Amino acid sequence: MDWKGRRRSSNVEDRRGQSGGRRGGGLKLGGGAMLLIAVVALLFGQNPLEILGLLDSSGISVGTSPSPGQGTPAPIDDEMSEFMSIVLADTEVTWDQLFAAEGQSYREPTLVLFSDAVSSACGYNSAAVGPFYCPADQKVYIDTTFFSELSRRFGAPGDFAQAYVLAHEVGHHVQNLLGISNEVHELRSRSSKAQANALSVRMELQADCLAGVWGHHAASQRQLLEEGDIEEGMRAAAAIGDDQMQRHAGRAVSPESWTHGSSEQRTRWFKRGLQSGDMATCDTFAANQL
Repeated sequence: MDWKGRRRSSNVEDRRGQSGGRRGGGLKLGGGAMLLIAVVALLFGQNPLEILGLLDSSGISVGTSPSPGQGTPAPIDDEMSEFMSIVLADTEVTWDQLFAAEGQSYREPTLVLFSDAVSSACGYNSAAVGPFYCPADQKVYIDTTFFSELSRRFGAPGDFAQAYVLAHEVGHHVQNLLGISNEVHELRSRSSKAQANALSVRMELQADCLAGVWGHHAASQRQLLEEGDIEEGMRAAAAIGDDQMQRHAGRAVSPESWTHGSSEQRTRWFKRGLQSGDMATCDTFAANQL
């Protein structure tokens, strides 16, 4: 990606190096424990957030801000924070324009970079859940070590692979602003587990398509993409498909437990957005076949 020297977003909080914030000497989950939680969740067809929620309800306190006098580490001004800030700024340009074309105003999300664990308006989350968007505070949360795992364990390296991950989470923010998130949440609350999973898949695939919409405009309007970038993004989308993740966990592929979609589905919807640049093509809820 041709990203260096471009405008940086001011909507970034860098919490890397700060404590995860558990009270009273509570349990601190290391990388091995977090990976174990993620694997166990996949084996039993659960969202890692559900398991972490059980841990919290069993008496492990959730996070707070550092106490007065403890001090807060200064943000880490490195290449990763610069890159994430510039990609976020570019998504702001795209969605500002697309919302304005529909007579709406786009409220920019905040990106939070963190290490190991983080407290949000959606609760205490470990890095085991991966990047996530919290609609309650309209913030995207990313532990940047996830990108090392994406490259090393899942064979999806590259800066556009990382940009795709951020753009996908921004896609969830777009869904939130459009009211889609609330509608799906209501439907899921009245659905069976299988139906709720199916709704979640459609939600995630739409976010993939919206990430592609951003990629289309970043390439055509601002020449942000370079040769090979599209392939990097497609590999990333494929690497984190539910079927691929289940195979990595040593589990049989079980479509009824999927919450994000297969590798083939994720790459196809991402590609649809990339090719069209049009939000209207991302209506996964109206699609007869995903």
